[in-house]
Amino acid sequence: MGQEFVGSGWAFPLRTDQTGGIALVSQQREVEESIRLILATAPGERPMRPEFGCAIHDYVFAPADAGTAGDIAYAVRVSLERWEPRINLEDVAVRFDAVENGTLYIDIHYSVRGTNDPRNLVFPFYVIPAHESGT
Repeated sequence: MGQEFVGSGWAFPLRTDQTGGIALVSQQREVEESIRLILATAPGERPMRPEFGCAIHDYVFAPADAGTAGDIAYAVRVSLERWEPRINLEDVAVRFDAVENGTLYIDIHYSVRGTNDPRNLVFPFYVIPAHESGT
């Protein structure tokens, strides 16, 4: 049951394979690309499915502090629990290691349902640093 549950689909971002056809991904790679797609899509971006995506884009100009980190982690959790049914979300944490360069790192720990395969994904989220935003 495990691998059939995970499935396969088009690669994201959309690209071609060596034969010139649409590149496909399968199994855990499909889940990882789905998570990246959800996080990279702002709600309202898709006209036929305006609720799809993650609200982290609301925080591009927010201050890099603990409150914002909590809000981003919450937005990630809500969107993944809604849009990616193939995972059990274990933890979401936001790191400000490179915030002076405009990058926050979102650490996502999850397991794939059907296989109980533990995984983690680090999603870079780009913000406007305080010294560039004029605040």
